[in-house]
Amino acid sequence: MSLATLENRLDHHFGDPALLEQALTHRSHGARHNERLEFLGDSVLNFVVAAMLFERYSKIDEGDLSRLRANLVKQASLADIAQRLELSQYLRLGEGELKSGGFRRPSILADTVEALFGAVFLDAGFDAARRVIVRQYQPVLASVDPKTLGKDAKTLLQEFLQGRKLALPLYTVVATHGAAHSQQFEVECAIPALEIKVMAPGASRRAAEQSAAKLALEAALAISPATKAARKSGKARKTAQLSLPVAVAQETK
Repeated sequence: MSLATLENRLDHHFGDPALLEQALTHRSHGARHNERLEFLGDSVLNFVVAAMLFERYSKIDEGDLSRLRANLVKQASLADIAQRLELSQYLRLGEGELKSGGFRRPSILADTVEALFGAVFLDAGFDAARRVIVRQYQPVLASVDPKTLGKDAKTLLQEFLQGRKLALPLYTVVATHGAAHSQQFEVECAIPALEIKVMAPGASRRAAEQSAAKLALEAALAISPATKAARKSGKARKTAQLSLPVAVAQETK
């Protein structure tokens, strides 16, 4: 596929095609590789994404803005952009990287995206780089939930329960397997108020707790309003039955 197709996807046509070629060149391919462009593109990307978030979310504080930005510019997010651009077809890799599947490696794809942003900046300036980055991130931001992006499962579960004034979950290590250097943990996560109890494995206690929290949150979210109402109604009926006055038979004279 020609580089012109990639330029169309980026919405930028290079005045200096050598910059585009360099941005697509991994260090395994030759001396004129993309690592310096990657360094530059990383800085431009962070600024542009920060500005996008600042403009889009006027009521979010600095801590949450930082959390959002970190997740939008992380390797996995950049690799997703690379997939949309079909960058694997354009990468210039050394023979060893080609044989080992480097064209599919998320780290290489993510670095190349940053290098492309840096190349656009050098080729046509900041406004051009900003336009290219905004074009790639607009669909991403459209699907982002700023309340949950970047939060781990335990945090999300805790916030879910606190928002409903329910007690926090209980985590219990129920079993450990394997040798000390390669243990597997089984952790139970219980939410008594919702009658939820799930178990999950993990290579560490923390990992197992996160996995269990994810399952518990999914279970909690799956409880429909009708189910909740039925539970409340059932409890109310039991309470009413317990509090009914007992009729006393009158003695007959």
